[in-house]
Amino acid sequence: MLKIVLQPDAFSRLGAKASPWLAGITAVLLTAGVFLALFVSPPDFRQSESVRIMYVHVPAAWMSLFCYTFMAAAGGAALVWRAPLAHMAAEATAPVGAAFTLLALATGSLWGKPMWGAWWVWDARLTSELILLFLYLGFIALNTAFDDPTRGARAAATLAVVGIVMVPIIKYSVDWWSTLHQPASVLRMSGPTIAAEMLVPLLIMAVGYTTFFLYVLLIRMATLLNNARIRALRQRQVRTGWEAAR
Repeated sequence: MLKIVLQPDAFSRLGAKASPWLAGITAVLLTAGVFLALFVSPPDFRQSESVRIMYVHVPAAWMSLFCYTFMAAAGGAALVWRAPLAHMAAEATAPVGAAFTLLALATGSLWGKPMWGAWWVWDARLTSELILLFLYLGFIALNTAFDDPTRGARAAATLAVVGIVMVPIIKYSVDWWSTLHQPASVLRMSGPTIAAEMLVPLLIMAVGYTTFFLYVLLIRMATLLNNARIRALRQRQVRTGWEAAR
């Protein structure tokens, strides 16, 4: 496993083998999840049919935290061990995590309008999730803000590591402050409080989102690796040309 983490060629071979499987698993899971969410899961006795937004919104919110945690861990590994693949993993994760966060905010707004009577409220959960989106965008901006790619990578990784504090804040914001969001109903010490007919498609969608993230991560990292190889080849050609000219 350490060889795969440290050696780009070994990682590329793993990614080439795993990507088709992840794509197939993702398609099956999301198809099953959407079918169960739309046609099998019952409407909520309070929220009626609007509760079906949950099957998109909640997994997207979970993935926004998961992706950021992964990005921060990869950024920390890049800072400590100077592993190029670790930074590539963080760089590949940032746009995906930002997309999940934006999806969570957008679907939350659609869900909030019929439930709260407003598209947006500045409560702790929503505000902290919006800050998380800015952290993703800040990582992306810092990564390309310097002429020296190494400086940009270090600055972006530092931001990712510092910003990890937002993950527990978002997770426990409904417990620490008074918000319009309901307390956790799935990840609880005493067990889920949501009905099984709703819990099953919700978990299937969550796993499908996760395998989708892994699939996109491998594709994006493969692209970054190929770009790095192309840059190295061009630099080698330039050096060879200068040496021949001398």
